[in-house]
Amino acid sequence: MSVLSIIRDCLDALLHPSARYDALTRARHRAFMAPRLLGSLAAFAAFPVYLAMRGAPTAIEVAAFAWLIAPILLSWFLSRTGRYDGAHILSSLALAGLVMMVAATTGGIESFAAVGLVVVPLEAALSASRRVVAFASALALSCAALLIALGHFDLLPVVEPNAALRSVLMAVGIAAATLYAVGLAFGSESLARTSVALLSVEEDRYRLLALNMSDVISRHSRNGAVQFISPAAETMLGASVTRLAGHGLFDRVHVADRPAYLTALSDAARGGEARSVEFRLRRDVARGQSNSDFIWVEMRCRPLEHASPEAEVVAVMRDVTDRKVQEQALELARTAAERADASKTRFLATMSHELRTPLNAIIGFSEMIVQEDVLMIDAARRKEYAQLINDSGQHLLSVVNGILDMSKMESGNFEISPEPFAPRAALLHCCNLLALKARENGVDLVSRAPEDLPMMTGDPRAFKQIVLNLVANAVKFTERGGNVTVAAAVEGSRLMLRVTDTGVGIAPDDLKRIGDPFFQAGKTYQRKHEGTGLGLSIVKGLVGLHHGEVNVQSKVDEGTTVTVVLPLAFAPSAVELNSPSSPVPSSQAPSSNVATLKPALRSGLQDQAHQVKKSA
Repeated sequence: MSVLSIIRDCLDALLHPSARYDALTRARHRAFMAPRLLGSLAAFAAFPVYLAMRGAPTAIEVAAFAWLIAPILLSWFLSRTGRYDGAHILSSLALAGLVMMVAATTGGIESFAAVGLVVVPLEAALSASRRVVAFASALALSCAALLIALGHFDLLPVVEPNAALRSVLMAVGIAAATLYAVGLAFGSESLARTSVALLSVEEDRYRLLALNMSDVISRHSRNGAVQFISPAAETMLGASVTRLAGHGLFDRVHVADRPAYLTALSDAARGGEARSVEFRLRRDVARGQSNSDFIWVEMRCRPLEHASPEAEVVAVMRDVTDRKVQEQALELARTAAERADASKTRFLATMSHELRTPLNAIIGFSEMIVQEDVLMIDAARRKEYAQLINDSGQHLLSVVNGILDMSKMESGNFEISPEPFAPRAALLHCCNLLALKARENGVDLVSRAPEDLPMMTGDPRAFKQIVLNLVANAVKFTERGGNVTVAAAVEGSRLMLRVTDTGVGIAPDDLKRIGDPFFQAGKTYQRKHEGTGLGLSIVKGLVGLHHGEVNVQSKVDEGTTVTVVLPLAFAPSAVELNSPSSPVPSSQAPSSNVATLKPALRSGLQDQAHQVKKSA
């Protein structure tokens, strides 16, 4: 082990605990203690040699050598308290006091010791404190002024002139001051070198962190301009750091998110508190792809300086796209669950009436027929009751068939059988079936189908069901005295079927949901119009199976127009040819999944059966 290592270990053992964990502070404390302890020890070692050569010392010489214990006391003070600035102030006082004592007894301002006052502020410069340097400079100037004043008023002891001795002492004084200044210069250089080395180590450490962090670290001016950004931005955004400097990063912020981005930076710079904001950044895609995409970024920014109009902000950005995707997925799942719950509620509210009414009629009239002897029912009345039972059963069957058809279409199990048929004959047949109901409701039903309508290929049963559902809905929601018009025409290779009524119309908010299973415009529990809410849903499903389109236009209290567009020559796709069950295209399928309502349907039917049994 070298001598320097031993000395360094001894000095480290004397350091205050507060200075042991910071390299620069440790170096400064060492630089303060080492020359004073070594200088004092060397002076004490040389004192006997001086006595042997000089003889009996004078009182001044004894006091000067005794003063050498002061550096040891200063080192002890720093070791015990860790107050670096205080130790430098005491050192300046001790050095100035020693110079004043020697100069006052050897000629005042003209003494060889007076030059030592120059060293006082130089020594204080090692503290790196303006306060300490200002104090030491004022102290040295005050001591020099005091020596001049004492000499001017002849208050100093008279010294016999001795030119030779005076020259020698002056040379010694200048040499001593120079050597001390050289020591201070080397100490200052050592501290500067240590500071540079430590700064380089810190820079390398932070550069290593910046290069290897997945988060992006950036430094911004108050207006958002990037002054520094870590290389992680290249991985995150696919763009070089130079392209992101200045306003390059701002140009990549989504237009809708730019106000939030600038507000966060401005608030952090002005308010002096950390801010957090989420926004979208445009990311360059790989070569071969023409479009760019956006990622979600969370930025946390805080000011570098407080209470400054030009305060800069440091920010840390993190890619949170995956979290955003999960949040959106959760939101979609929550919305789907709410819609499923609403569908169940609508189903139970709608089916409660649609199932109970025919079941009550069936049970009630059948019980009356069973008790015909007691009630004395004649043949005509019995036939009437049987017809009512049959009508109720047919209505109940149509309700169940509608539900099952809707479920089959959404699950992809509804089979269509395309074949050539005459759409005009099918259209007129459906209108004739509903003509009686229209007359009973006081509605004028008009059909306009040109005689030259061409043959078309499709499922004739599905076509009739489409017409029947549309016309039945139009008649049901048209008040007495209104009219319903059914028109058909050919446009190019498509058949245009338009059903127009002068009924109650549909509100804009309800128009968006028309076609959802079990949904009827207006409040669910206002049963002014009978029906399950499946008519238009089934129409949309059947039209989608034929690769057609449905368009609904309506105004409240003015009427509704439903337009159905069907290809004249329906050709199933390859998948449909290979599989007899074809799912409804997503663009045409109803927005709610009826298949998910099967448990609700089963529960609803069980409830109705239980109620019917109780009523029986």
